[in-house]
Amino acid sequence: MNTILPNIKTGKKQHPMTQKRIAQLIDQLADTHMIPVDDLRYLLDHICVEDTSYLFDTAHKVKQPYYQNRVFLRGLIEISNYCSKGCHYCGINRTNKNVQRYRLDKETILECCRRGYDLGYKTFVLQAGEDPALTDEFLCEVIKSIKTTYPDSRISLSLGERSFASYIALYQAGADRYLLRHETASKRLYEHLHPNDSSFENRRQCLDNLKVIGYQTGSGCMVGSPSQTNDDIVQDLLYLHQLQPHMVGVGPYLCHEDTLLRGNQSGTLLETYIILALVRLILPQAMLPATTALGTLDKLGRENALFVGANVMMPNIGPKEYLEAYQIYQNKQLAKDTDESNRDNTKKRIEAFGHIADFSVGDVHTWEG
Repeated sequence: MNTILPNIKTGKKQHPMTQKRIAQLIDQLADTHMIPVDDLRYLLDHICVEDTSYLFDTAHKVKQPYYQNRVFLRGLIEISNYCSKGCHYCGINRTNKNVQRYRLDKETILECCRRGYDLGYKTFVLQAGEDPALTDEFLCEVIKSIKTTYPDSRISLSLGERSFASYIALYQAGADRYLLRHETASKRLYEHLHPNDSSFENRRQCLDNLKVIGYQTGSGCMVGSPSQTNDDIVQDLLYLHQLQPHMVGVGPYLCHEDTLLRGNQSGTLLETYIILALVRLILPQAMLPATTALGTLDKLGRENALFVGANVMMPNIGPKEYLEAYQIYQNKQLAKDTDESNRDNTKKRIEAFGHIADFSVGDVHTWEG
């Protein structure tokens, strides 16, 4: 059980004086992009449902000067669900014997990119577990082939922790972006969520390495994980402000019954929106995905996230026969129709919510690399 955002959990009514103080802190965060630690903690401890409309409206306004109502579309390809890690919350962890494991070959990945490019996608996101078979040699071949065929595209990688030399090799091959969530900036919570062979310090070092090398670097955190506290979230917000990533994935913890954390309560949509909005205030120019996990909690979870600061969606363009096998969490929202229909439906939903589907490469506003 987590203890975050207590007034949101209980539905407590807000006192007028407290509501005024919360609004002042939201304004201050929007203006300066960080507030003192005690004020962050006060905001998390006291925010009520009545305060969220102002928070969300402010986050949406902060996004406007940089991205207006554009939503950047990336084509997601989940290239392997093999993983050497044993993360306690993840459905594709190494100990789960119920997973149908798969690994895409080079030709299949390139075919996914061909279809995606024909549909208008200019960014391809290659995601996988930490699969030892995804060697630098293999990945560099794939990356070079994509960039040779589609030189106007961007390649984002989400392949977990790798060596500094590996990150350099992939960057030199043509990878542009790398997504590696820090998951939590609390060492206590990190060690609760991961086995002993996972290193809190190494995760941070990897993120530092990615920025030094020159990637557009993405981090992110889970909201509502077991034993998470407001102090843990304060650490997340402070860490993101210090790291200044170009992208931040904020998603709910969703319980998977084939993990060591089975039986725990999942995070909620409203809790996740609150943290997403706070991240937008702290990092006004960052790319913030409306994650698939939000769509798992509510069929309009991703679309509504656009009004609290999100500005990226990543439709899956991988082989349909493997969609159900890549389940980091259960009941994942799956688009089983054709890639063309999925693209069109995503575009229509975005437009129905007053936004614009943008299929450009969608670099972060500050990027000059």
